Amino acid sequence: MAYYERNLPHWHPEGHPLFITWRLHGSLPKEVLQAIKNDRKNKKRTSAGKTFRNADRLLDRAQSGPLWLKDPRIANCVVDSLRRGDAELNHYRLHAFVVMANHVHALLTPLVAVRRITNGIKGVTSREANRILRRTGQPFWQVESYDHWVRSDAQFERIRAYIENNPVHAGLVARPQDWPWSSAYKK
Repeated sequence: MAYYERNLPHWHPEGHPLFITWRLHGSLPKEVLQAIKNDRKNKKRTSAGKTFRNADRLLDRAQSGPLWLKDPRIANCVVDSLRRGDAELNHYRLHAFVVMANHVHALLTPLVAVRRITNGIKGVTSREANRILRRTGQPFWQVESYDHWVRSDAQFERIRAYIENNPVHAGLVARPQDWPWSSAYKK
């Protein structure tokens, strides 16, 4: 099992699906990040899952900060990159995904090192997005991603539903299949 740690622990057991989330650089206010860091440092009893859900709700409701993924050209770039990593590059099996205004959720089974997957997706999409936005030399994605290894079939289904229902819970669409930047999308 691969393991490494930056600000967060990353466990990547071979052959197991992972729930991965990454967000735009600067998308969470500094005070939120500090509160999360303090909870971890003080070993507060807030579970990692609850901390994640709280941060995800803040991202879903954001009205300020970078919201570049609202631009359909950029959202499509991310969707294309996710699908390419599965269908063409064979880096993973993509089970579910959603591109929101300032973050991305993906449920996938890695076939190569997870760092290679996230670095590849984030590298390609940040270059293209910065080109579209006419930004140069500026960070696009937050460096570290959140990941959670899926431990059961029931958890896999809960996570898949969580991902595909994210736009519904954020109040963006009435049904998951109406969000064009999701694996649930139906034309």
